[in-house]
Amino acid sequence: MAGRIEGKVAVVTGGGAGIGRASCLRLAEEGARVVVTDISEERGRETVREIEGKGGEALFLRHDVAREDQWRSVVAEAGGRYGGVDVLLNNAGLYLIMPLADITVEDWNNLMAVNVTGVFLGMKHCAPVMAERGGGSIINLSSVAGLMGVAGHALYGASKGAVRIMTKDVAMEYARAQVRVNSVHPGYIHTGMAEYGAETAGTTIEELGRQMYPLGRIGEPEDVANTVLFLASDESKYTTGAEFVVDGGGSAGVVVGE
Repeated sequence: MAGRIEGKVAVVTGGGAGIGRASCLRLAEEGARVVVTDISEERGRETVREIEGKGGEALFLRHDVAREDQWRSVVAEAGGRYGGVDVLLNNAGLYLIMPLADITVEDWNNLMAVNVTGVFLGMKHCAPVMAERGGGSIINLSSVAGLMGVAGHALYGASKGAVRIMTKDVAMEYARAQVRVNSVHPGYIHTGMAEYGAETAGTTIEELGRQMYPLGRIGEPEDVANTVLFLASDESKYTTGAEFVVDGGGSAGVVVGE
């Protein structure tokens, strides 16, 4: 029996850890040939080894998503090796919790370069290629911080809000070309970012999950990867410009009591 995305070519940025790695593995499990990109060669190659160890097919490319020349190279490599790009997961991102008054212009520019410019460049260089192939799926990792306000998140939230609306803009622009563009909005997921968030809050990941989310626990990278898989597959062929929240109910209301 063929996988849900058998034969598709998927480019995943930030594929060396966390949600990116889980998504690479999940996409490969369902038949995709995965181009794993990451700023860290060690982490990226480890993801490729895991995929190949399970019988999948993958290629690692070192990639700074803020550099347009490197995006050109990634798309060219994917085309040369696999024939094109069918799925793009714009996952690479930076996380910074900081009071508004302490944010420097350098902080702002560095985070925006990855979280916003990187997503823009990915869409700019992959959407036309997908259109030429008759369609495709772009999945942009935003955050619940792109949907609601959080103290200390003026910079990070601004970046994820930008991803949210860029997703809708490009979805409208490329809809007739059958290129679907959707955003995924996780809450805290059990990754290095959540560990940083818990440490900043002076608590543990487990307690953070219990306090913040109605389901009473922190999410796992696989929870987001399964949503990514749905959006990468033809099961979501009539879905574009939409937001998919994966946060254990955290943004649905206020948790009161146990």
